[in-house]
Amino acid sequence: MLTRRFVLGVLSAATLAAPASMAMAEEIYIPLVSKGFQHQFWQAVKQGAEQAAEEFDVTITFEGPDNETMVDRQIDMLAAALANNPKAIGFAALDSQAAIPLLKQANDKGIPIIAFDSGVDSDIPVSTATTDNLAAAGLAADKMAEKIGGKGKVAVVAHDQTSRTGIDRRDGFVNRIAEKYPDIEVVTVQYGQGDHLKSTEVTKAILTANPDLDGIFGTNEGSAIGVVNGVQELGTEGLVIIGYDSGKAQKDAIKSGLMTGAITQNPVGIGYETVKAAVAAMKGEEVPALIDTGFYYYDASNIDDPKIAAVLYD
Repeated sequence: MLTRRFVLGVLSAATLAAPASMAMAEEIYIPLVSKGFQHQFWQAVKQGAEQAAEEFDVTITFEGPDNETMVDRQIDMLAAALANNPKAIGFAALDSQAAIPLLKQANDKGIPIIAFDSGVDSDIPVSTATTDNLAAAGLAADKMAEKIGGKGKVAVVAHDQTSRTGIDRRDGFVNRIAEKYPDIEVVTVQYGQGDHLKSTEVTKAILTANPDLDGIFGTNEGSAIGVVNGVQELGTEGLVIIGYDSGKAQKDAIKSGLMTGAITQNPVGIGYETVKAAVAAMKGEEVPALIDTGFYYYDASNIDDPKIAAVLYD
């Protein structure tokens, strides 16, 4: 869907008579290929991208596959975007390596790539607008350790092991536990594909196999909600749940006390900075290789703080 920088009112006769090719020639087109739309996180990213499109007077599209397991579908979308010879492309990779051949084609054509949310294993993107996921997951590990008293058993329900975000959030949590908390054991890392239904089943299997578990970390919105649902369905009590991202279900779980807390990114900021960097790159201006869009830990004590509320979404 094309996102216009403004809504047209009454068209003049001259405008109506102008050839379509002339109108298109005046547009600066930047497609953004995201990971999908199954989480409200991506709607918030899209909102930020639309804000920047209006501010910088460009036209964007924002699309993604039906779910975050459809790597081939995302590659098809990237190929279609590239075929339209845009001025720049924003890309949030489901697989950190699968898209590299297409990104090389874009590079050969002089089309700058701005990675967002999840980078690729290549230096082709001129910039990546993202959260420092290693640091954010490390903070989640610190909060987990604090809440379980520095000892015990924990598990991770991750969204995938192919995207940069999946890898970094898993490793950031697991490595921080190993480095700082010798009395805490990560008994397992399981993958629910970012889908709350699959993550629910994964969580129930983990809890059944580990009845003495003290905590679970869910690495994205779908993973975290799956953990909450799994705990509720089994009637498990006293488990510390740390999530990632936001959304109404996660916010409600924190307010009710079922979830201890979560890491929030700045999804609107990710979308905004992606388009802003794309505009700068297509003009030949320098852009930073990494745009750190920030993160916070939130729980029932600060969820209504204006600074936190500004980066949460429903």
